[in-house]
Amino acid sequence: MNRLDSVEKTQLRNNIPEFQPGDTVRVHVRIKESETKERLQAFEGVCIARKHGGVRETITVRKTSFGVGVERIFPLHATVIDHIDVVKKGHVRRAKLYYLRGLRGKAARIRERDTRQIEGAAAAAAAGAVDTAAEPSNEPSRGEE
Repeated sequence: MNRLDSVEKTQLRNNIPEFQPGDTVRVHVRIKESETKERLQAFEGVCIARKHGGVRETITVRKTSFGVGVERIFPLHATVIDHIDVVKKGHVRRAKLYYLRGLRGKAARIRERDTRQIEGAAAAAAAGAVDTAAEPSNEPSRGEE
């Protein structure tokens, strides 16, 4: 392993949730008000881009505040980010959602991804795998007909 890779590996955060562009995220950022005072500020919006990788990975989050679009770019592994919450999962077919910059109101909405099917299918598959492993099949195979 390269020396640079080993140094970067120590700086990676492991509490970053799984999310992708199109998801609505709430990023809690540490704001330093004075020498001794520090507070958390939440920035909630749609993740429109994830760039780079490793320690240098950044996300771009866009929200509309009082009718004005506001974007912030956050380095994912920076110490100023306290934590990230995934509010909603969005269904998009692009990796970069820069086209949202030109849309207003309801046109800028993103369809919500239905995660119930995935969870239900995974549970059913797990239960089915346990049942089929416990019981031998009575059906003849194709070669035995």
